[in-house]
Amino acid sequence: MKMEELVQKKLRLVFNDDSINFDRSRFTGGLTNYNYIMNINGIDYVIRQPGGMTDVMIDRKNEKVNNTIASELGLNSKCIYFDEISGIKISEYIENSNNIAQTNPCAITNIKAVSNLMKKTHTSQKSFHNVFDWQVELNKYEQIIRDLKGSFFFDYPELKKQLIDFSHKNIKNTILVPCHNDTVPENFIMDDNGRIYLIDWEYSGMNDPSWDVASYILESKLNEEAISYLLLDYYGQFPSASEILKIKCYMLAQDLLWMVWAMIRHYNGDDFLDYCCFRYERFQKNIKEIILSNSYPIAEMVKN
Repeated sequence: MKMEELVQKKLRLVFNDDSINFDRSRFTGGLTNYNYIMNINGIDYVIRQPGGMTDVMIDRKNEKVNNTIASELGLNSKCIYFDEISGIKISEYIENSNNIAQTNPCAITNIKAVSNLMKKTHTSQKSFHNVFDWQVELNKYEQIIRDLKGSFFFDYPELKKQLIDFSHKNIKNTILVPCHNDTVPENFIMDDNGRIYLIDWEYSGMNDPSWDVASYILESKLNEEAISYLLLDYYGQFPSASEILKIKCYMLAQDLLWMVWAMIRHYNGDDFLDYCCFRYERFQKNIKEIILSNSYPIAEMVKN
């Protein structure tokens, strides 16, 4: 059964209505998955159609548990159905809302809202049952590519080794707290009352909180002023040199990890080659510069 057919089957089952047809006319974005807004019985819902290869890349059982915890903490939108086998999810649509990418990730009011929500996540007393370790995830993704008979960039093994060696040397004083691990600005949703939500918990798990901070900086391409404001607001003071270096290491790791993720989608036949090349070219530039000088600015690392 095609995924579109399975989504339609689930919709009819959940709403007990065999006349429902899966309507994909209102696409609301997505990179890992494809999300659509449908009005059913007068209520708007977001219907998640899982993307290619997500069944082998993502542990949906962990996601379901963490998604529930995030909802209980008031961080997440309301989920009314979650199928941990297929990854199909149905959530209530947040009316009159925009994601932070649409309303400017560099705006001070948005940065403060994002920082507050990350702090609320990281200080939660409810732990996730799984750990997100970027090296474990990277090894898993590499094996999937080998299973797909894919190949890597010619300098990939050497640059990966440089990153791992650099990270082992410079990532210190890590802690494990509940983390979202995919804090792209598109995942922060704000309604017209100013309430902010953090959605899509599929990569969530226990991790060092600086990973989430690094992710928002990198994915939002924050400028120097916005980076300084986020760091001061999140940490309460400007972070130490070792903490800044940890953030830089995580930014490097994220470009490499999500490049390999995109490579999986590419070898599965999805249109991800440009995204893959963009992230790898930035990683190549940054790993070279930061090895030459640890003081290479964060603001330069977000640039293409």
